[in-house]
Amino acid sequence: MATIRQVWTLRGDLEVRTAPRPEPGPGQVRVRVEAAGVNFADVMMKLGLYPDAPKLPAVAGYEVAGAVDAVGAGVDAARLGTPVVAMCAFGGYSEAVCVPAALAWPRPAGLDAVHAAALPVNGLTAWQMLRVMAPPASGETVLVHGAADGVGLLAVQLARQAGAQVIGSASPAKHEALRAMGVDHVLDSRAASFAADVRALTGGRGADVVLEPRNGRWIMESYRSLAKCGRLVLFGFSDAAAGRRPGTWTALRTLAGVPWLAINPIRLMNDNRSIAGVNLGRMWDQGARTGGWMEALLALAADGALVPHIDGVFPFSRAAEAQARLELRRNVGKVILVPDGEGA
Repeated sequence: MATIRQVWTLRGDLEVRTAPRPEPGPGQVRVRVEAAGVNFADVMMKLGLYPDAPKLPAVAGYEVAGAVDAVGAGVDAARLGTPVVAMCAFGGYSEAVCVPAALAWPRPAGLDAVHAAALPVNGLTAWQMLRVMAPPASGETVLVHGAADGVGLLAVQLARQAGAQVIGSASPAKHEALRAMGVDHVLDSRAASFAADVRALTGGRGADVVLEPRNGRWIMESYRSLAKCGRLVLFGFSDAAAGRRPGTWTALRTLAGVPWLAINPIRLMNDNRSIAGVNLGRMWDQGARTGGWMEALLALAADGALVPHIDGVFPFSRAAEAQARLELRRNVGKVILVPDGEGA
C-alpha cells in the first residue's frame, strides 16, 4: 500500500506520521502537495481552542498548492497533472490530500507553489473584509491591525489598490518592513490606547475602516478609532493564544474583555458606525461565492498586482517551529510548510 507523510496535531504538540495515501472519491481530485499554508487556526487547534477543529489527534491545514495526480469519478481526466491551489477542511499538512474538484483552482503560470499556498485563507479573508463587508472608497483611511502578518499584508495591498490611506499596527521591530511595503503610518500594536493617535493622523476624523483580529479589550479601542460612518471588521481571536502559556484561561480572559454591553444597537445608530464579522471557516457552504473571490485573487497574483510576502518556508519535520513563528508573533508575512526534500 502506498503511503504518505503527514503532520499530525496532538494536544499542544505536532508529530510527523506515515499514513495510507488517500484515494479521491466522486467529484474529488487528489493533490500532490508541494506547499501548505500555516494559519493561526492551526495554532488554535493545537491549543484545543478552535471550535471547528476535528477531535485530536488530527491533521491541520486549510490550504495547499501542488499538482493533481488522481481524479475521482465524474472528474475530467484532463485535470491530471494540472498545477493547482486548493482549499481543504483540514488535512493540508500532508504529502497528498483529496479535495472537491471545485475547490482546486488552476494555478496561473509563473505563480509558484509557495506563493500560491499563501493566498487562499489570508487572501479570501482580506478580500471578504475589503471588497465585500467594508470596501473603502478612494481617499478613505483603513487601519489594519496585525499589518505584518499574512492577512494584514494582503489587506494593505487591497486597501492601497482602492486608493485608501493605510495605517498599520504591529510590534516596533516590524515597522520598517511595513513602511517599505507602502504603509503610510505605523503604530505600536502593543499600545493599549491608540484611538487618539489614529485621530491625530487623520486630522481628527478617525479611520473609515478598521480591521481588528485581536478581539477582547481591543474591540472598544478600535471602535473609538472610527470616523462617522466608519466600519469595524472583526476577524480573529488571536489574543486567546497570547503569551508563553496560552490556554483556556487566556481565552476566557479575552472573552471577558469583549464590550458585550458597551457596543449595542442604540449606540451604533447614535454613533453612525457599523460592525461586521468575518470567519472564513464558516463559509464552506458558500463555494460559488468564495470561488469567484479566489479567481479574482489569482488573477491579481498572475498580473503581479497582489504579492503574498513569505516569512519562511519550513519542512514538515520542523512544523512546530513554523507554528511557533505565528504563536510568538515573529512572522512578517506568511509561513509555509513543504514536504521534507521539497527545497525548504
